[in-house]
Formats: sequence, C-alpha cells, structure tokens
Amino acid sequence: MIGLALLALLLEAAFGYPQRLVDRIGHPVIWIGRLISDLDRHWNQPARRFATRRAAGVAALLVLVCVAGGAGLLLQSALLALPFGLVVLALLASSLLAQRSLHDHVARVAMALEQGGLEAGREAVSQIVGRDPLSLDEAGVARAAIESLAENFSDGVVAPAFWMAVAGLPGAAIYKAVNTADSMIGHRTPRHEAFGWASARCDDVVNLPASRLSGLAIIAAAALLPGMDPRAAWRALRRDAGRHRSPNAGWPEAAMAGALGLALAGPRRYGGVLVEDAFMGDGRREAGAADIRAALRLYRTADALLIGLLALILLALQG
Repeated sequence: MIGLALLALLLEAAFGYPQRLVDRIGHPVIWIGRLISDLDRHWNQPARRFATRRAAGVAALLVLVCVAGGAGLLLQSALLALPFGLVVLALLASSLLAQRSLHDHVARVAMALEQGGLEAGREAVSQIVGRDPLSLDEAGVARAAIESLAENFSDGVVAPAFWMAVAGLPGAAIYKAVNTADSMIGHRTPRHEAFGWASARCDDVVNLPASRLSGLAIIAAAALLPGMDPRAAWRALRRDAGRHRSPNAGWPEAAMAGALGLALAGPRRYGGVLVEDAFMGDGRREAGAADIRAALRLYRTADALLIGLLALILLALQG
C-alpha cells in the first residue's frame, strides 16, 4: 500500500479537498464527527458511574474503528478490482490527508499579521488552535501558528500517510477516526474524562511512530535549508520532546523550535485555564509573520522528503 500512500500524497498536495465538495457532501472528518457526537450524546450519560461511562467509551471507540475500517475495506476491495481503481482509491484516500489545507490555514495567519495586524492575526489563528486568542500578543499568535503547523504535520499528514502505507485505506480511515475522537472527546473534563479515556489513550499509541518520523523529517529538512539549524533541532528534540505534556506533540514541536531558533510551547491558556507545559527549544520567544513563513518553508521541505522517502521505498521494493 506504499504506492497508494504516495499517490494520495501527490494528489492531495496538488488539489487538496475542494471547498465545493465540502459544501455539497461534507468531508470524511465531518461524517466521523457526527457519529462521535451521536455516540457521545446517547452513551455518555452523566448520571452513570465512572466505570460504566469508561466502558461505554471503549465500546464507542470499537464502533468507530469497525465503521471506519469496514467502510475503508469495502471501498478498497471494490475499487482495486476495477481498471484504474488505484487512482480512484488514491483520490478518496487523499481526503484523509491535510497537506494543502494545513499550509493554507497557517499561511493565512502570517498574511493576517502582515496585512491586518494583531486583531486580524488573532482571528486567523483562532481557526486552527484552541487557546484563548485574546490572551495572545503578536508573538503569541505567531508561536501558536507554528506549534499548530508542527503538531498537525504529524497528526494530519505523516500519521495518516504512515497508516495508509501500512494498511491501505482501512488503516488511514481507522487512524482518522481515532484522531478525530481524541480531538472531540479525549479531554480531561467532567463530561469526557471517563468516556473519552479510551480514545485519548488509543490516539497516543497510533501517533507514536508518526510523531518520531515527523521530528526527524523536520531535522532533515532543516539541514537542506539556508538559515535553519539542524543541530539545534536535534538537541531540542532529544532534550525537550519527552518533557511535553503530550507523548507525541513534543517531537515535531521541539524539532521545529530548534530549527527556527525559537522557544515554543510553555504555559498556555485554554478556555480561561492556564495550562503549564515545558518549553520546546531554548531560543527566543519573540516571533512574527516572518517566522511563520520560515516554518512553512521547513514544513514544505519536510513534506517533500516524506514523499521522496515513500518513492524510494516503493522503487526498492519493485527493484
């Protein structure tokens, strides 16, 4: 399935997922999100005991995995039996990747800061991060955008491509279902601490390989770009990645911070609550639109290296 992952990455990088399709039929993440919302509404009853709600969350995760994996397997089996079925399958699979949309969303933050100042930057970054935008100054907006770019390179690009290469469309669909569930219900809140426990723990596991690969890809990209510091990226990754409150997000964030000479993460405010976290990197905290642009160059190069790696593996397997 390496060929499928490679073709899907190329198609998504070239075309993305057109907004008119979102408007007409939605998006796989939207469909998965509706199922998660229904399961949460019907199975996560606050009056039930903690253990019962945790068991319901495990059952909900199993339903998600079966639905996503089963749909992916049926589509893959049907399409691969047709002439040019691999191309159609890759088009479908490309909807589970986010190279182009991630780049565009982060680039809008840089453009907003450049053209509209702090208020425009806050509005733009609020579309991609969950922290309180009004608590952010210009440097905070820029750091938030760069952190989101680093983390979502792993979650939105490398991880689905990895599982697609390993297990085809079913693997990528299951990954996307787990990752969406974690983003929706995998929080330590009174409502979701029990019900979302299984989704959060499963997401930690399925993101382990991609987060490490993402960090290494960012370091390799830094070695190819003038003005980047791959040695500092490697030092930051080794020193700081394991100190992040997430077992996975620290890897690409630390590598990105070191390469750019920044200090990312640290204490942040979500929903009015201050969340303490370790700093990734030991560079400057001041950042701006130019740093976002530099991070985007790093991201594009790391993404190209991922595509090149898959191409080399495919050639080696066919040789």
